[in-house]
Amino acid sequence: MNIGQASKASGVTTKMIRYYDEIGLVQPASRTDSNYREYEERQINELRFIKRARSLGFSMEEITQLLSLWRDRGRPSREVKAIADRHLGDLDARIAEMQAMAETLRHLSHCCAGDDRPDCPILTDLTEGKDPAPAPARRPVRRH
Repeated sequence: MNIGQASKASGVTTKMIRYYDEIGLVQPASRTDSNYREYEERQINELRFIKRARSLGFSMEEITQLLSLWRDRGRPSREVKAIADRHLGDLDARIAEMQAMAETLRHLSHCCAGDDRPDCPILTDLTEGKDPAPAPARRPVRRH
């Protein structure tokens, strides 16, 4: 199949197929007499593999390692698991970091009065890199 058909079959854009071919990530496609790439089911499976690995957040280096292991039918699965576990640890660390960022922003937003005053703990934090002191609680106005 040609590159357009390979793109449709794999879900990978033609631009990315050319890139993966250029960097040697996928096994080279055969060429027609007029120098067009021709893809076989083997390359389509590799492209699907890469697309799925990318969707799980694996780096290009990790995908290269995983593809190499996938192609080696005699490989021990512990090597694949080790790559996946390292990646999972990285994801967990990034999730924890993002949760901490969300908590900080939640706190800063809570501390900001959001009124006509120029004081803004969010801008203070962005400038100084410190958490602002909690804003004094406002007392409700009692009406008689």
